[in-house]
Amino acid sequence: MDTSELERFFQKVRKGPRPDDCWLWVGAIGDDGYGRFSIRRDGRERMVRPQRLLYEHLTGRTLTPKVDLLHDCDVPICVHVSIGEDSHLFEGDDRMNMRDREQKGRAGRRGVLRRGLSRKQHAIRSRALRQVVLTIGWDRDAISAVLSGNAPSQPRLFDWP
Repeated sequence: MDTSELERFFQKVRKGPRPDDCWLWVGAIGDDGYGRFSIRRDGRERMVRPQRLLYEHLTGRTLTPKVDLLHDCDVPICVHVSIGEDSHLFEGDDRMNMRDREQKGRAGRRGVLRRGLSRKQHAIRSRALRQVVLTIGWDRDAISAVLSGNAPSQPRLFDWP
């Protein structure tokens, strides 16, 4: 990424106040609930996933289509890539991704996850999260409410990290 593309990229990112917080993508969001970023390469414009683009930029590694980026935080619009322990994204493959889904209770049948969210609902939730961050800024309670699907006033057993 050149400097102007990097500046345009980070205009669409809202970082939480703590070093281990998510960096939330507030740009375009696809039908799968993941971010989209427009780049121009070889005279052609194309859409890419922002977390992959940033990962490649910061690590210097080119990700092949067979390499998945797994979210440690399970927030599809998180783009927190860093070298070291704070990174929310790590390389994996399809098998690791399926194992991660199982361990976190996100696996299910016919596109409906055990948590009850379909692909469409994931997109709705990601867009709602983006709207909260754009409207009121980084508010841990409001973000937690969107991620859990609960009202901000509803008591929680656990705090969001």
